[in-house]
Amino acid sequence: MRHAVVSGASMSGLLAARALVEDYDRVTVVDRDPLPADVGHRRGVPQARHFHTILLRGAQVLDEMFPGLVDELVAAGGHQADFLSEARLVVAGHELVRTVTGASDIQTTRPVLEGAIRARVANHPGVEILSGCDVVGPVVEGGRVTGVRIVRDGVGDVLDADLVVDAMGRSGRARAWLASMGFPTPAEDRIDVDMVYASRLVRPAAPFPDKLVLVGPVPGRPTGFAFAAQEGGRWMVTAVGMAGDHPPTDEAGYLAFLKRSAPPDVHDAIAAAEPLTEIRLHRFPASLRRRYERLRRFPPGLLVFGDALCSFNPIYGQGMTVAALEAQALRRCLRDGERDLARRFFRAAAGIVDPVWQLNAGGDLALPEIIGHRPLTTRLLNRYVARLQRVGAHDPVVATAFVRAIGLLDPPSSMMRPGVLARVVVGGMRRS
Repeated sequence: MRHAVVSGASMSGLLAARALVEDYDRVTVVDRDPLPADVGHRRGVPQARHFHTILLRGAQVLDEMFPGLVDELVAAGGHQADFLSEARLVVAGHELVRTVTGASDIQTTRPVLEGAIRARVANHPGVEILSGCDVVGPVVEGGRVTGVRIVRDGVGDVLDADLVVDAMGRSGRARAWLASMGFPTPAEDRIDVDMVYASRLVRPAAPFPDKLVLVGPVPGRPTGFAFAAQEGGRWMVTAVGMAGDHPPTDEAGYLAFLKRSAPPDVHDAIAAAEPLTEIRLHRFPASLRRRYERLRRFPPGLLVFGDALCSFNPIYGQGMTVAALEAQALRRCLRDGERDLARRFFRAAAGIVDPVWQLNAGGDLALPEIIGHRPLTTRLLNRYVARLQRVGAHDPVVATAFVRAIGLLDPPSSMMRPGVLARVVVGGMRRS
């Protein structure tokens, strides 16, 4: 019987497992955390107490992989917010004009989202999820990965496998495994953003007209926030600070930090809301991209997936959607068999990651506070995007093009289609 082992039972690991179930008789998902029976936080996902979103493109893929999942999340109290008719987006200091874009997101707390997907994956025949079980290294025979060594309750064991997937997030161990096996390790791209986000759940004192408010950083103020409807009438407040400009956790300091970027009505709503949780911090030091697609040698029987491939700045909310697209790509690669599977999957994943990484890197490097190399192409693209965002404050066609691109419904190049480009040039000159 063909057996696959996935290391990591977070979102990426669960999505990888779903991609494998049609091609392997058994799929074992291993995680060192005790996993909650239904909904609950766990130590291995410290970012879980902060704002999460699945963009419409990701929701489409999830509904294909788990039919009815979106309806299930909404029935559990989650929200779908249409950009820009039900969501207020302020980018580069400009609030995008209200219009119906056909792009939306799914908003629910991370435990509800992850719990729903974990239950769906666990219900597949042949799937076993082992919690409280740490993967300590690969088993290698003849240059091929043939399983993993695990420790559970202090007892060591070996799981034999035809395929091992490292989905342990940005701290994934595949790079160390490769070095120990004598294989080259991937080059790494890094953008140091020195970001901290501070979040809490609140209950507004009065109904709020939007389902989501997002305000991004601007040069001179590398801070922003999200105010998002969640299940049970609760709202998530997530304050973000980059380049060392970090939010505090005391009540007065937190509200003062939010006031720097929040529109007055939003700040007033947050200040009047009933706090439901304490303020929790999470640090994100850098965006990381590991270039596995460039390796000329890679051991058969091993794959790397999700944040272990590329860990995006979470301020853009695209990480889980990219993981869903990678799962879709892995399913396609498996249909062509296991020959050169790693090479084919890494190239397919790079095609998904490339445009998102470039767009996000441009957004980070648009802030002079972020240290990094800015080639001419990045500087020109950032000037164009800044102008597009300014025009998007009054032009619904331009605003729609921008939102659909960042929502991964359309490629970033769609923002430069002739019809959009003309509006950006002419509209920018008029406003100037």
